[in-house]
Amino acid sequence: MALCPVIGKLLHKRVVLASASPRRQEILSNAGLRFEVVPSKFKETLSKASFPSPYAYAIETAKQKALEVAHRLHQKDLRTPDVVIGADTIVAVDGLVLEKPVDKQDAYHMLSRLSGKEHSVFTGVAIVHCTTADRLLETQVSEFYEETRVTFSELSEDLLWEYIHSGEPMDKAGGYGIQSLGGMLVESVRGDFLNVVGFPLNRFCKQLAQLYYPPRGQDVRRVKHDSIPPVDSFEALGDLDAGHPGPVQSHVDPGAGPGSPGSLRGVSEAEGDSSEASCNRAVSAQPPFPAGLLDLIDGFKVSKALFTACRLKVFDLLSDGAPRGAADVARAVDASVCGTRRLLEVCVALGLLRKTEQGYSNTELAGRHLVSSGGHSLHGLILHSDQRTWDLFSHLERTLREGRPGGAPGDLEGSPCRETQLQALKAEHTLSTLTARRLASAFDLSRFSSACLLGGCRGALAWELARECPRLEVTVLDVPDELQQVSCFQSQDGPAARVSLVPGDPSRDALPAADLYILPRLPPEWPDDKVHQLLRRVAGCCRPGGGLLLAEVALDEDPGAARRGLRQKLDLLVQTPGRDWTLGEGRRLLEQHGFGDMQVAPAGDFPGAVLGIRVRP
Repeated sequence: MALCPVIGKLLHKRVVLASASPRRQEILSNAGLRFEVVPSKFKETLSKASFPSPYAYAIETAKQKALEVAHRLHQKDLRTPDVVIGADTIVAVDGLVLEKPVDKQDAYHMLSRLSGKEHSVFTGVAIVHCTTADRLLETQVSEFYEETRVTFSELSEDLLWEYIHSGEPMDKAGGYGIQSLGGMLVESVRGDFLNVVGFPLNRFCKQLAQLYYPPRGQDVRRVKHDSIPPVDSFEALGDLDAGHPGPVQSHVDPGAGPGSPGSLRGVSEAEGDSSEASCNRAVSAQPPFPAGLLDLIDGFKVSKALFTACRLKVFDLLSDGAPRGAADVARAVDASVCGTRRLLEVCVALGLLRKTEQGYSNTELAGRHLVSSGGHSLHGLILHSDQRTWDLFSHLERTLREGRPGGAPGDLEGSPCRETQLQALKAEHTLSTLTARRLASAFDLSRFSSACLLGGCRGALAWELARECPRLEVTVLDVPDELQQVSCFQSQDGPAARVSLVPGDPSRDALPAADLYILPRLPPEWPDDKVHQLLRRVAGCCRPGGGLLLAEVALDEDPGAARRGLRQKLDLLVQTPGRDWTLGEGRRLLEQHGFGDMQVAPAGDFPGAVLGIRVRP
């Protein structure tokens, strides 16, 4: 029985659903809507960083899906559809947009992020009304989004993997299906349950009511086309691509919600303008608005604004949770009221501050990572980036021409002071702490009872390995100077007590016995023969069934993964010249030295890594 009179308005129209999702089909069918299913061939490669918010990305994707189907049917069918419905569902948490996982490891990372947290589920919907005049297709687009807040319980490793091995996460945004087994992960839902399943039926009906009783001008944009609009991410009209083609991580980065960081602009209105004249003429082909490119150009402004807010201790000032006005903040940080207000507004647009009538306060993201005293604080890394990394990249052209890293002329004269060295170490340790846990959980290391890191003591990988693998005894072999510098970072809790620091040079001294050897990084300045010499030494100490893990392999040879590991590729620009190893080269290195059964963790939020098992002496 149709939900009259709203959905009844569509009963005698040719309605097309531009989605292959069985869940959306079931929701609309149960509501009494009659429709055809024509999955969109729109290639979902829109840059998430070019949108001001996750829901803007979902709306645009839904619109392009529906428009692609409308134009394809207009060109190929004798009868143009009356209505085309497009939808796109995404999950947003901690500044990341999560779509469908590409593999089980990707699903694990997604669900680990959601564990014990509240996240947002956004569904963007586009309703395209189609008419023809003089064989030209005219479209009216009405678009909206719905947000539902979902909270996960704390998930154990056993439960995570049991759910992943069920296969259910693999075709669902965020890696779970709330209507099936995934419902056991969910603690609470605030908002439309069906929105999480895949389609916000209630809001859809309300939108239809606004359109038919009667339509409001501001809800609809009218465009007339004699050909498909020039959207650069359309796929050729060929094979069906009904799913999300690529991986999740990247990052709308670094926060979620309206005004995402990394983007200062909204969605382009390249579809047409609101004047009546433009509605009644054919729109000439225009290149797409280069929002993503403009955001790249403005990226340094975003970084400097963040750096300045941290240097002024703005996030420390707001760490008590009490909202403060711009004048109050200005007095506390000894800055002008006008300048402070503008900086606070930028931080709001970046998703770092929340603005209410009472004033400004930290978002969860800022409270966790930007307050200087927090356990997960990136404050030290930000200060180092502002003082040293900024200078290195300001003189990047000179670095590339001369083939050696350096800042302004004269910077390399003399040794850096102890304070500068310590700040650099703290910054490196902070970043390593973020990436080490991801790397430590990228592989199943339960078969190993002991591990030896050959160098790399500055990072936190040893401590994270001990934390992630309760049975693992970890040894770090590094030169004495490095061990002495990082002693201040070693905690004395339970996992850290299973980490031993042994002075020695991994390239010359005897290697401690271990089931698993880990090279945190192949030094780029080493010649190939020195690399092979070290690997021969490791292979000689590694028993059959033991492992060798090459970590921090920054480059990925896959042309489709060009943006993966971007952070590591940028860092290489100002590092010591030398060999930059790829994942493929890492695999071949291990194979040459008697390792097989390869497992690869592609570059993403952390550098890539390759694990091989010793198969022959």
